[in-house]
Amino acid sequence: MSNNEEEFNGPAEIHCFAGLLFDMDGTIVDSTDAIEKHWHKLGKELGVDPEVILATSHGRRSIDTLQLYDPYKANWEYVSHVEGLIPREFGADAVEVPGAGTLLATLEAEKVPWAIVTSGTRPLMTGWLDVMNLAHPKFHVVAEDVKAGKPDPACYILGRERLGFRPEDTMVVIEDAPAGVRAGKAAGCKVIGLATTHPIHRIREAGADWIIKDLQSVRYVGKHEQRVKIEISNILRS
Repeated sequence: MSNNEEEFNGPAEIHCFAGLLFDMDGTIVDSTDAIEKHWHKLGKELGVDPEVILATSHGRRSIDTLQLYDPYKANWEYVSHVEGLIPREFGADAVEVPGAGTLLATLEAEKVPWAIVTSGTRPLMTGWLDVMNLAHPKFHVVAEDVKAGKPDPACYILGRERLGFRPEDTMVVIEDAPAGVRAGKAAGCKVIGLATTHPIHRIREAGADWIIKDLQSVRYVGKHEQRVKIEISNILRS
C-alpha cells in the first residue's frame, strides 16, 4: 500500500509540549529533486555513481557521505561551500512542505520555543529559508554542531538545550526520515512522523508517535501553564 492509499483520517488530538524541534529537508522544505541534482553533479566529480550515493544519503550529513567516497573532501569548508550552492543553483526544484510557512510564521509570531535541527550545514539551512521566504528560528542545530549525525540523538539533545529546556521537559520532534525519528526518540522526545519522503512502514518501525501527511495537520492552538498546545489532526490510523 502506498502512502497515498493510507487512511489519514484519525481524530484530532491536542497535546502540550515545552517546545518544538523541526528537521529541515523533507519536513519544512521538500528539496528531493534539488538534492538529487546536487549529488548527480558531485557524483560525476567524484567518479561515483550518483544513484549509489543517493541510496544512503537522505537524512545523512554530507560530510559522512563524502567520507565514504572521498575523505579528502570530507571537511566543513568544502561541505559548507557546496551545500551553500544548492539553493542558488537548484532552488527552482524545491517546494515548501504544505503547511510549513503558515506554521512557522505562527510559532514565531506567538513567541513559541522552536528550533530547526538539521543534517545540513548552516549555509544550506539559511539558503532554503531565504529562497522559500520562511521564518528563521532564533535557535538551530546544524551538521557542524555535532560529532555524529542522526540517528545519534546528540543533535536533538542539543536542540532541547539551546531552547533552555531539560531532559524531563517534553519536547516534540517533527521528522520525515527514519534515522531522524530514531534520533528524536533516543533523545527522549515525542515524534511526529511526516509521510513526505519515506514509506510509512519505515517511519512506523522507527517509532514515530504519530504519522501525518504534512504540516497542514499541525496547528498551534495556544499555551497552557507555560507549555505549548499543539493540535495534531488527520493522523494515520494504525
